[in-house]
Amino acid sequence: MTRFETLLAWRYLKGKRREGFVSVISAFSVIGITLGVATLILVTSLMNGIREEMTGLFIGIDGHVSVYGPYFPVKEGFAMAETIKQRENARAVFPKWEGQAMATAGGEATGVQILSIPDAAFAEKPILQKNLPEQSTEQHQVLAGSGLLQRLRLPESGGTVTLITPQGRHTIAGFIPRMKRYQIDGSFTLGMHAYDSSLMLLPFDEALRYFQPSDLTEPVVRQWEVVLDNPERAEAVAAHLQQELGQDFRVVDWKQRNATIFNALDIQRNVMAIILTLIVLVAAFNIISSLILLVQDKQSDIAVLRTMGASRRQIMRIFNLCGSAVGLAGTALGVILGLLLAANLEAVQRGIEALTGQEILVENIYFLSHLPTRTDPLEVIVIVALAVALSFAATLYPAWRAASIEPAEALRYG
Repeated sequence: MTRFETLLAWRYLKGKRREGFVSVISAFSVIGITLGVATLILVTSLMNGIREEMTGLFIGIDGHVSVYGPYFPVKEGFAMAETIKQRENARAVFPKWEGQAMATAGGEATGVQILSIPDAAFAEKPILQKNLPEQSTEQHQVLAGSGLLQRLRLPESGGTVTLITPQGRHTIAGFIPRMKRYQIDGSFTLGMHAYDSSLMLLPFDEALRYFQPSDLTEPVVRQWEVVLDNPERAEAVAAHLQQELGQDFRVVDWKQRNATIFNALDIQRNVMAIILTLIVLVAAFNIISSLILLVQDKQSDIAVLRTMGASRRQIMRIFNLCGSAVGLAGTALGVILGLLLAANLEAVQRGIEALTGQEILVENIYFLSHLPTRTDPLEVIVIVALAVALSFAATLYPAWRAASIEPAEALRYG
């Protein structure tokens, strides 16, 4: 670009009073690109944040690889876990008890998910360590999700809960389900409604006694968790363990366990990206419209420039620069707006809720109780490149049309 081309393009962009309609269309083009780019950055950041948050929650509760097998005595189970740890070069392998039960308290009843791991395993569960009361694992406390206590109408400081499980025993009077009362020692909030409203943590020894099959006389385990240094190795480790352990065992990695949720997130992310890209495309068509009107209005100027020696290529560059400047301005404003919204989404959410008086993120409907965001610089670069490319592509036809104007014809009929 020469200084002559840049100055002329800037003059055309500023416009005169009689060219106000062209300027209005250009302004709308800038606004359209700004909104499209900002929304793309915000949505991709939000989807990245949701995926990362849910991955952290799922891995934090369920581990990287889960191995299910027949009942083993606790000592044999620990020996098998040590063998798996050495063979797969895992960071930790430990037994785990999961079970379903009915919890009753305060005249209310609800289904609960019981989770129990050895005390030493909590070092591999940062999400639990961060959200559980201090020293709760060392003191072997019974803990419940804050949402679960609300459903049972119990205070967060504690209360008594009766757990009922179908793993009972047969007597002369018939089948009697297993029942036991527990004192709740504290509560936790993980930030995911599905866990906060249904999860209970029992000390490991207590879980072994509570879920002990009635036909066995010694404590047994049948599930192990494998914790890896790199979660992305989970699929390969699970496949290898399945082959080594055989058909008596079932090995599942964290991606398989939550495949439905992550597939739905990926589909939603792709659909939203396509829809929002169309917004930028519509704004690019506005650039075409404004440039065509500008070329139509400047036919006489173009003819004079051509007779003074301006080449077709120079004319094209002038109008390419006009349209590209609109696209670059909209893209720059969109990046700034998108990054600001992504960094302050929680404040925006609270502001909208305060204005409307309605809760945007209802915990019992959505997985998460807040809106996490994580902006990927590479994705921002891709969005910027896409917006600039569409804006430049929109200038090609009007610029070619301007360069094709014949000076004699334009001066005769201009």
